[in-house]
Amino acid sequence: MANQQTEKITGYHWVLFVICFLSIAFGGIVSTLMSIYLPDVMKELKQNNPEDINNISAYVNAAFVFGWAVGGFVWGVIGDKTGRKKAMLFSVACYGLFTIITGYMFSWQAIAFCRFASGFGMGGVLVASTTIMIEEWNEKTKSVFMGILSISMPIGIFSAGWITNTVSNWRQGFLIGLVPLAIALLSVWLLQESEKWKLSRNELPRYEKETTTIFSDQNRKNLFIGSIIFGTMLIGLWAIFSWLPTWLQGLITAGNGNENIGSVMMVFGAGGLTGGFLSGWLLNAIGSRKSMLLCFTACSICAFLLFKTNSTFNELIYFEIGGVALFFGASQGVLSVYIPELFAVNIRATATGFCFNIGRLFTATAVLFVGLLQSKLGGYGNALFIFSFVFVIGLIATFISSNQKREMQLAMKS
Repeated sequence: MANQQTEKITGYHWVLFVICFLSIAFGGIVSTLMSIYLPDVMKELKQNNPEDINNISAYVNAAFVFGWAVGGFVWGVIGDKTGRKKAMLFSVACYGLFTIITGYMFSWQAIAFCRFASGFGMGGVLVASTTIMIEEWNEKTKSVFMGILSISMPIGIFSAGWITNTVSNWRQGFLIGLVPLAIALLSVWLLQESEKWKLSRNELPRYEKETTTIFSDQNRKNLFIGSIIFGTMLIGLWAIFSWLPTWLQGLITAGNGNENIGSVMMVFGAGGLTGGFLSGWLLNAIGSRKSMLLCFTACSICAFLLFKTNSTFNELIYFEIGGVALFFGASQGVLSVYIPELFAVNIRATATGFCFNIGRLFTATAVLFVGLLQSKLGGYGNALFIFSFVFVIGLIATFISSNQKREMQLAMKS
């Protein structure tokens, strides 16, 4: 089979992109469905005690997030050992199958297990799809299409609301897992193995032979720095996203503010989608390093303006939120290209899975601490501003990573 990574976009490139886009988009649907259907699930399971409902809901949601993080690590290893195609097929089939099974469970423990397994598959899909796209797509348009791919998850999250409005029965709603299962089955014939991965198994350059683990001397620094870069942006995103409505409520002095908050969150979502869509063009225009430096710098400035210059709700907040969201979105597209290319082909999926998912564990803690510490820090505005300093940490790590990346590339050529 000829190498698919030519300057021309072939028919297979389009097939590959559609498979990856739909696999992630339906993963976004699956990740959101339980949150929306949860009150109906608790009612059917005859959970009426508010405290029990809160605890069980926490366990069910945590199971999915934890499964996602573990899956990101495990499927990355599988992708490097057995191939990108197998990792992609089985991870998509995993989250699709266990989404279907969730609708047939009759205890919260069984539902929590199915959500863990669904998250486990979803974590693999993000790593496998990113890796195979990076390796198979042509260099000329890779950045643009990776940016477009980055908006598939929010499109899926948005679509989950439409599904729950259309299908009232939660058990029927979880039959949506049939679609990713069908995608996995069709991909057995449609998806091809990464040529770069196959070459890396047979004719490894000297540098790659010396870097067979992600914790080797040559990779340890990039692994740490890559995790910092991705993790800091993720922590900043979810800390602001999770507590933004609560902070806004304190600024609104007239009425209940639901309409204003809803409008702000719509701006947040629209900005993220726009940034992700445009990220490929940004990356092509100024390069990955400058793109990430721009994203971290812009997020830092917008966070300062947002949380330190507004004591009451005003129209400028829409622009400041839009700025934060725009560069959040752009960073996700840039990172999907930047992080994998920090590592050699033979460890790329494992290292990418590590960088993508170690930050998720810290993100949950950061979101929790914003709520716990806000009273001691003088309110949500001060708490969010302090936590937004993670962008400065990411900015510094990006400077360091560029030097490490150049050193790795020179070593591979020598």
